[in-house]
Amino acid sequence: MDWEDPDTATDTSVLSAVGPCRIQLKNVTKVTKFTLLGFTDDFELQVYLFLLFFAIYVFTLLGNLGLVLLVTADAQLHNPMYYFLCMLSILDACYSSVVAPKMLVNFLTDSKAISFIGCATQMLLFVTFGTTESFLLAAMAYDRYVAIYNPLLYSINMSPRVYVPLITASYVGGIVHGTLHTVATFSLSFWASNEIRHVFCDIPPLLALSCSDTHINQLLLFYFVDSIKVFTILILLISYGFILLAILRMHTPEGRQKVFSTCGSHLTGVAVYHGAILFTYMRPSSSYALDHDMIVSVFYTTVIPMLNPIIHSLRNKDVKEAMKKVFERNWFVKYICSIK
Repeated sequence: MDWEDPDTATDTSVLSAVGPCRIQLKNVTKVTKFTLLGFTDDFELQVYLFLLFFAIYVFTLLGNLGLVLLVTADAQLHNPMYYFLCMLSILDACYSSVVAPKMLVNFLTDSKAISFIGCATQMLLFVTFGTTESFLLAAMAYDRYVAIYNPLLYSINMSPRVYVPLITASYVGGIVHGTLHTVATFSLSFWASNEIRHVFCDIPPLLALSCSDTHINQLLLFYFVDSIKVFTILILLISYGFILLAILRMHTPEGRQKVFSTCGSHLTGVAVYHGAILFTYMRPSSSYALDHDMIVSVFYTTVIPMLNPIIHSLRNKDVKEAMKKVFERNWFVKYICSIK
């Protein structure tokens, strides 16, 4: 463990510490680095985990960035629905990149240290991208409502004057939320230990590690996450309530099938993402289980970003047609197919 100059610490700081710092010590100093303990110390198992998560990370980047390129290249996909999908794909690529590279390096190295500033930066980006995605999923639900409830006026009701502010507001909300929790968490004192039982700098394990009174932080975490989730889920429920009314008014099975296909994929993505977030953060600290919650956290930071391109786009007929055009124009693919 790395320490600062012992003269910078005082007995008062330690004597008033709580949580993991109940023992009265003298001449201890603040932590300048953290150690991410991860899943296991078994090197052979770490190699297998490296291969697994490396494959997941590669597929995440290929799927999400490929979707962005596809929407950019095909003029038929230049509408608000696919602009939102592009923003979601960019967020998922960034979201995964905040956690995965450091986690992959730690699997193959003995030193699993991350600096104090590096840990704070990772938390800031992680919370910012995660919160932005919650807001963006709600905006996408509103977009689907506008498209289905009154398709003839979709281009007017969802013009750039509408969807650009929605995307901007999602990012602003994410930045504000991420900054709030990062400042609140790293304003605490960390004296007794620097070992984080996690693969990245998440909020709950850092609060469990702090020597300060974290009651205010727990309230901030619970009520802010709670408020954001209630707000975004309320928008989702209202939007899909109106969509359900529109479906009931449809007289053709084809129309209903198209709506179910489009909205079903979005609802699946929303349910998986919000379910994991709610399970991790909207519980009292007394029920926090480090190992169990670490697995859930890794799931929504690595696996869900990989699944989102499939859930949100590959079931979409327009995206399939655009992919077909790309393959038809690619002479290399034609050549390979002709050989077979």
